[in-house]
Amino acid sequence: MKQNQLITHVILTGGVGSRLWPLSRKSYPKQYIEIFNGVSLFEMTIERNRGIAGKIIVVGNVDNSRLSRIILEKSGIEYIEIIESTPRNTAAAIAFAAFATQPDDILLVTPSDHLIENKASYLEAVKDAISIAVEGSIVAFGIKPCKPETGYGYIEFDSDKVLAFHEKPALDKAIEYLQKNSFYWNSGMFCFKAAVFLQELENYAPEIYKNSKLAWEANKKGHLNLEMSLRIPSISADYAVMEYSKKIKVIPSQFGWSDLGSFESVYDYLIKLGHPSDENGNITIGTEIHTSFIGLESCIFVHTTGFFDIEKREIAGR
Repeated sequence: MKQNQLITHVILTGGVGSRLWPLSRKSYPKQYIEIFNGVSLFEMTIERNRGIAGKIIVVGNVDNSRLSRIILEKSGIEYIEIIESTPRNTAAAIAFAAFATQPDDILLVTPSDHLIENKASYLEAVKDAISIAVEGSIVAFGIKPCKPETGYGYIEFDSDKVLAFHEKPALDKAIEYLQKNSFYWNSGMFCFKAAVFLQELENYAPEIYKNSKLAWEANKKGHLNLEMSLRIPSISADYAVMEYSKKIKVIPSQFGWSDLGSFESVYDYLIKLGHPSDENGNITIGTEIHTSFIGLESCIFVHTTGFFDIEKREIAGR
């Protein structure tokens, strides 16, 4: 790797985890909730990549940036903060990070709210991805499916070449994908040179490229102007670049992975951690008050402190 190349970990924090309401709320999204042995998904994301990247860029909205700052400053970690005035989806968010780095820098882009197990396998996959990205490819991390999951997008592949990206399928399609063995779950994690992504964005989504560049050039200490941001089409990186680029490659990832986007996945993980449950597998989150479940099995009871006051403030701010 050239001396002027740097590995930059780009953390996308814009998600609100709406499928986990009321555990995850606009004022306190799932990536900041400390229910995983007292540690949040955001903290896990930072920790697993600390030995990889020489620089951290955190991209998020105004609300989430405050929560990210609390954790990062408590940890004493230096980082670059990019604060979106309004959500414009992942294509623009990644573009802002790419504009903030040198053209040859390698960006490892990860969501902040995913669960990854088996760190050794994860680090091996990242190492492979970096070696491919250095050569000018955009690398997607594919997860070998273990069940017909309808909550994830899929990557169709042949060897290391991406044939197509597919959105969350119906159950019959998910079963078909599982049987074909040529589909991976799309983890939403990518690795590439900053200049390569920006060139492909300019080629395939010029409006996003142009307006993201203008908004970034006018930023005030990482804060993006609202009026300029609203001119940026709100499109995911998958739709804007990944579906069209001929530079996409996929690597199979053997590590455990989940976006914890449903209470079913949260339940499964907490049970695996040894979270206390009753004789019927029911669990509580957020309270130590004795709770009885009558006629229920494998359920989660969520208790949120100050719930109604928080929700009133969120509704007022919408």
